[in-house]
Amino acid sequence: MSRFLIKRLFSATLTLFAVSVLTFLMFFALPRDPVTGMCPKNCNPERLERVRDDLGLNDPLISQYAGYMKGIVTGRDLGSAQGGRCDAPCLGWSYVSNEAVSDTISRVLPVTLSIVIPAAILWLLLGVGLGMVSALRRGTWVDRAAIGFSLTGASLQLYFVGAVLLLVFVYNLRLLPVPSYTSLFDNPLKWASGLVLAWVALAFLFSAIYARLSRAQMLETLSEDFVRTARAKGLAKPKVYGRHALRAAITPVVTIAGLDVGGALGGTVITETTFGIQGLGRTAVDAVRSGDLPTIMATVLIAAVFVVLANVLVDLLYAAIDPRVRLR
Repeated sequence: MSRFLIKRLFSATLTLFAVSVLTFLMFFALPRDPVTGMCPKNCNPERLERVRDDLGLNDPLISQYAGYMKGIVTGRDLGSAQGGRCDAPCLGWSYVSNEAVSDTISRVLPVTLSIVIPAAILWLLLGVGLGMVSALRRGTWVDRAAIGFSLTGASLQLYFVGAVLLLVFVYNLRLLPVPSYTSLFDNPLKWASGLVLAWVALAFLFSAIYARLSRAQMLETLSEDFVRTARAKGLAKPKVYGRHALRAAITPVVTIAGLDVGGALGGTVITETTFGIQGLGRTAVDAVRSGDLPTIMATVLIAAVFVVLANVLVDLLYAAIDPRVRLR
């Protein structure tokens, strides 16, 4: 198992290194001067040159990349015009928001985490549970209702579901406050009430996909020889379904769940925009609109980290579910 883990971590490290290089080249090696998009329109040539020096754009490209990566690992000195010393992980200085990018990320990342993680728990429990029940009650009204739920969820878009939830529960019934973010550690009840609509919207749409996938995989697994053998041996149904059938049927769900959660942690742009919450996704969009290149680079790298870590976690779960994977 340790050899398998080392191989996956090494592969993840190489992937992150490649992403960091490509991201850096994409934004700092372009023919267009990035400073012109970051500095206000009334910037004079002297101001542009000072910003260029502060960002190290006059240095060789390799030196720029080495300095950027060193700042992430150990921190670096950004100069007096950029706030002085920037502790690790230093992601640069934003001339648009006039603050360290790491400060911006530390403010908006907990928002995205608070949206995605509870929603992921809900959509996995609801989707997998509904898919299993539907497969075990195939042909009954429960199965038909589950199929109808899945088709409905797959047909709708997040911005529509979010708008309906806001209209009904916030503006008409007034059962919930306008969505907002409050730290879990400051006020847990306000934290939950401010984000519950985002959780419900994401859980409804994603669980529909997982219900269909879980049902299909469970039906296929129930027809396998090892399940019939377990039944013939007289094993109790909960043990047959829970220990044997579910374990074999869950592997595709694990794959998609890892990709979905990893991608969502990189920024739920539509969710945050629909509910008016400033998270990592909206921050990335705002950075693109304003030409805030250091913030764009930081959000791209963070999204890549989440996706890569999610894939590593999926590999580890695969190895735990199916020991044959460790031999690859």
